[in-house]
Amino acid sequence: MPGLCFLCLSLLSVKRRTSYPVVTEQVEKAGEAVAQAQAKKKTSGQRGRPKGSKNRNRREVELSPSLQFIPEQIKRWLQQIGDAFKGVYFIFDGELGHHDAMQMVRQVGLHWVSKLRHNSALYFPYAGPYAGRGPQRKYGKTLDSKNIPSAYLQATSIDEEIETTIYQMALWHKKFAEMLNIVVIVTRDLQTHKTAQVVLFRSDLTLGYAPLIDYYRLRFQREFNFRDAKQYWGLEDFMSVKATPVYKSAHLAMCMVNVSQALIRPMRAQWPAFSVNELKAWFRGRKYVVETLQLLPAMPDALCIDQVVSQMAALGRVNPAVNPA
Repeated sequence: MPGLCFLCLSLLSVKRRTSYPVVTEQVEKAGEAVAQAQAKKKTSGQRGRPKGSKNRNRREVELSPSLQFIPEQIKRWLQQIGDAFKGVYFIFDGELGHHDAMQMVRQVGLHWVSKLRHNSALYFPYAGPYAGRGPQRKYGKTLDSKNIPSAYLQATSIDEEIETTIYQMALWHKKFAEMLNIVVIVTRDLQTHKTAQVVLFRSDLTLGYAPLIDYYRLRFQREFNFRDAKQYWGLEDFMSVKATPVYKSAHLAMCMVNVSQALIRPMRAQWPAFSVNELKAWFRGRKYVVETLQLLPAMPDALCIDQVVSQMAALGRVNPAVNPA
């Protein structure tokens, strides 16, 4: 089925727990697939390291077409926010939880927060004696997720028969050039004794486990942006097929996501459950009142107009307002 793919970079507010779309661009997935297939075809051949090849700097990576597109948008995003505030962390899900993506982000001056596979091979730093020849050993024992040393335990909690244990440590991964700040979250059902784990990582070794988990949880706020843009602001309904109308339609939908969030925030002081549907009903009611008042032979005073508009605009709400008393 034909469709569109968009890359959206957003600002995540830790204080307000909200995501604000800033840059939205269309991604051509078909061209990317062809380029990746051609790259794989070129590299196929004799196995092993080519004769005469030299060691290379692992921080200088050759990015795929999709990864080449992302840093260009990050630089554009950084130019847009300017000196208003400083972006520090770039958060992405497990799809880009690999070395090339981390180096891509580090090259633009940001730190990387993402997720590894639960069965990734991670190694403790080697702390044994020097063997007396060759380079110093880099990798120590492999991390056993079922028997993580208690010295790395950070927190334990139980909620509804689910025990959650959090570990944090600095570990090596053989496909990464730098040591990683690893947080392992192990959950265990106390009744069935089934376990599951999530492995989060980031490039900054100084960040604690609590903010790392909190930042990664905020990643899901971006999904709410796409949900609102599709459900309320026409991202799923526009019928444009040419490049410029598609570009404008997508940006208008994301712009309305930001506008609606700015309008909803002050309303929730007296209306905590105020939603986008109620926002649209509010302005629709105000529009009806204003159009009706214009049909009167004489306009009432301003105080009467404000009272009528306030009462009539609230008729479409689903959740009641909370009185300050």
